[in-house]
Amino acid sequence: MVKGYLSALLLLVLSSYSLAKESPKKPEAKKVQTLSRGWGDSLEWVQTYEEGLFKAKNSNKPLLVINHRDDCPHSQALKKSFAEHKGIQKLAEKFILLNVVHDPTDKNLLLDGQYVPKLIFVDPSLVVRADLPGKYSNHRYTYEPSDTELLYGNMQKALKLLKTEL
Repeated sequence: MVKGYLSALLLLVLSSYSLAKESPKKPEAKKVQTLSRGWGDSLEWVQTYEEGLFKAKNSNKPLLVINHRDDCPHSQALKKSFAEHKGIQKLAEKFILLNVVHDPTDKNLLLDGQYVPKLIFVDPSLVVRADLPGKYSNHRYTYEPSDTELLYGNMQKALKLLKTEL
């Protein structure tokens, strides 16, 4: 009787091992960053403005603050364009990135009013770069999907200013 149980146990162990060996390994799932909110899942994002300022100062990288709304069609269109632009995604790796869906509490980020989408550069000395606007006179720090090359250029300028001014 003990032999029967041992035989059954051995058969069970061997069949489990055999099944485990035959099952194909699942590819590792890509780590999705929920903080990106779709602006670039492969990029590293910070959670708060304060964290962004701290990391910008300590890493000597500029901070890019993206203020947007989930229910704003202009924000959604820019998000899609930002996420699909390979140059922007590559250049964004050199920034501390924050996207927020609420109005900023820091009055320095208000600049020319409250609107979305609004993209603001802050250098590592914690100065808001008001000299890197978009092309619109009524909302100076907004971009449309057709303005991605201008945004890309402003990102390059933010990095160049970092080398020449700091």
